[in-house]
Amino acid sequence: MNGNATATYDNVAMLSVSSVLGPLVTTSVEIERRLDPILKRLRLPSGLLQRVAGVVERRNWGPGVSSHDAAVQAGENALREAGVPAGSIGLLINTSITKEHIEPSVATRLHHGLGLPSSAINFDVSNACLGFVNGLNLAARLIDAGQVDYAMVIDGEDVDRIHKSTMERLNREEIQREDFMNEFASLTLGSGAAAAVLGRADRHPEGHRIVGGVTRAATEYNELCVADMDGMFTDTKSLLKRGMELVTAAWTEAKRDWSWSDMDRYIMHQVSSVHTAAFVKAADIDPERVPVTYPTLGNIGSASIPITLAQESKTLTKGERVLLCGVGSGINTSMLELAW
Repeated sequence: MNGNATATYDNVAMLSVSSVLGPLVTTSVEIERRLDPILKRLRLPSGLLQRVAGVVERRNWGPGVSSHDAAVQAGENALREAGVPAGSIGLLINTSITKEHIEPSVATRLHHGLGLPSSAINFDVSNACLGFVNGLNLAARLIDAGQVDYAMVIDGEDVDRIHKSTMERLNREEIQREDFMNEFASLTLGSGAAAAVLGRADRHPEGHRIVGGVTRAATEYNELCVADMDGMFTDTKSLLKRGMELVTAAWTEAKRDWSWSDMDRYIMHQVSSVHTAAFVKAADIDPERVPVTYPTLGNIGSASIPITLAQESKTLTKGERVLLCGVGSGINTSMLELAW
């Protein structure tokens, strides 16, 4: 790979990663029950979400619960676990896909909610489901460059509105089978929040080194999945095909600089059983080393990788190698190695 596609970091560690889940559990059975009229009219079988995507349930925030407040809670937990005071944070990067408004940035609200100092740089980075990994890479570069000592990458996703508007739209009389399948992926989404604190590895030998990784783009396929706060419209089959082509190309080229065939854990962006199986096959890796959260949490967008990492961190031991990897609409792929 040429240019900026490969990055290595000298003195950066992840000090903590924390997650907060939506309090409401919404099962796939419940969603299909609400869509029963359209499923019958289109003669679609029940159990599609569980059988095709492997998603049994997902989380929602529910009335009166804000993804911003949940993200702040995740951030506070991460600061506490890292043993880093809020006043030491020099950079806050919010990577949420879902947003209540265009401006100001969500980062400003989270910066204020966390009580960060006025000297802390804060902004949003959005890149579909890869935002959090992009945020980690950017924060790592700034720490290595000596601009900041501590950084937080944070994310809060709220799909309640998307679920509501999608089901209302799918229950209309004019909806046809193709329309339904184009919005099928929206029903696999879930809500959640996560945050990670990064710092200098030489000051924190207990931390988990961010080693480096690769990125690759195939932006000629930027129309295969297009979403706003009212819905997500996806050419699922083409997105999977082109995404796996991109992953395979990136994985093959990465072999020049990286040895990732025998990692202790592969923390993948959680989409579905089909996508997970395709990645495992394309990379020829041990499926036992790929923890999954999509059956109970669904696809939580950019928060998916850190939430899965936070859950898996309880079983990781010092010295193990972890690869964060995913594909985001656009299409982009990114892989980032951690030395736990």
